[in-house]
Formats: sequence, C-alpha cells, structure tokens
Amino acid sequence: MTEPKFITNIRHNVEREWFGTLTRMGAKLGIPVSKLRVFFIYSTFATVGFFFLIYLILAFSLWVKDIFITRRPSVFDL
Repeated sequence: MTEPKFITNIRHNVEREWFGTLTRMGAKLGIPVSKLRVFFIYSTFATVGFFFLIYLILAFSLWVKDIFITRRPSVFDL
C-alpha cells in the first residue's frame, strides 16, 4: 500500500532539512559525503556520543544561517 502524497512530501522535506548537514559540509570542503558519514558514525561510537553533539551543533548553525541569510538566484531578483 502506498502512503498518501502529503506524508511523502513531509518525509522528503524532513530528510532534506535534517539530513543535509553533512552533504552541505562535504560540498563546501570538497570531501565525499559517504566518507564524512562513515567518519561521524565511527567517531560517535568511539567517543560515546561526543561527535553526535558536534553534528547537532553543525545542523543548528546551518539552520540559523539559512534563516538569516537569504540567497538570491540572480541579480534580477532584487
């Protein structure tokens, strides 16, 4: 049975907003996202959750940055 369209839209929005932290960080630093994810998973287990806290801080800071900085696609959108 397929899920309703509004649930699919909510799921896609949540995945894009919550799980885009390492994707954006990897794109900015030029590091493959899969390697960053593996690093964060292993380091979180090795340090008993310390890197998970760092991940949450990064996600929150990117969220705040997106709120205050508006990106315009071109100069004609002024």
